[in-house]
Amino acid sequence: MKITVLDAATLGEDISFDCLRAVGDVTVYDNINLSECPEKAADAECLVINKVKMNRETLCCANALKLICVAATGFDNIDLNYCRENGIAVCNVKGYSTDSVAQITLAMVLSLASHLPEYSGFVEDGSYTAGGVANRLVPVYHELAGKTWGIVGLGNIGKKVAAVAAAIGCSVIAHKRTPDDKYNCVDIETLCETADIITVHTPLNEGTNNLISAERIAKMKKGAIVVNVARGAVCDESALANAAEKGDILLGVDVYTKEPFDEEHPYNRILKLPNVCLTPHMAWGAYEARNRCLEEIALNITSFKNNENRNRIV
Repeated sequence: MKITVLDAATLGEDISFDCLRAVGDVTVYDNINLSECPEKAADAECLVINKVKMNRETLCCANALKLICVAATGFDNIDLNYCRENGIAVCNVKGYSTDSVAQITLAMVLSLASHLPEYSGFVEDGSYTAGGVANRLVPVYHELAGKTWGIVGLGNIGKKVAAVAAAIGCSVIAHKRTPDDKYNCVDIETLCETADIITVHTPLNEGTNNLISAERIAKMKKGAIVVNVARGAVCDESALANAAEKGDILLGVDVYTKEPFDEEHPYNRILKLPNVCLTPHMAWGAYEARNRCLEEIALNITSFKNNENRNRIV
């Protein structure tokens, strides 16, 4: 099978594609422009993509294409209807990044809650030495034990974060389209209004677009910690930026509606605020997670070649 990787740069320079080479003839492109996609995909039987949009325009010349493997769990960048119409199978990868995203979620929450960058900065800039006092305890920070942690989305990642939150003493509530009896599930309004910490882990679809809306952000507790590691469009980015700028919330974000975001994006106003932690869509990408992802893709391709159904979306 002729396999073409269209945006290898998004998977990191330290990753080997040997597991894919074991199942096909592999061509790797680091980071193509959308305008180049029709040409690069023209003779591929299998496309491996991460962020490249797969639609009528980008696949118009892919006459040999049989399979698209997305190096992610989410597949909102793929036109599934077009794939169905043209007999193109689509596979995703499930569960590979659970530990990685949960780790970064916790790290963001702990950093924001404890003001670690600010405290570290006092030592680095000499303020601690010059102050002559053994302790510095401003800005004030609070224990998370006993706080209410709201989980938006109870997939593999949401459940892992819920377990971590419970382990550090938080009371966990969750919002899920289909409530789970194992968790204290509430409607999204209740979660936004009552949680001290809100972490977002839901996929992007018609039902979750702008789920964390301006109206819901306005009703959040003063000083709530809000972390989005799902998809940018799940939240109203302008409303989040406004709330962080006013000091109403502490904000951590790893995902954006446009990646990388441009100079006009509302988050540019809040880049250097002490109550904000923005990262470059890296929460999924621990070394171990990226290797698991490629190994799963190789298994998906092998399954497809054997006429088996593994991680099939279409």
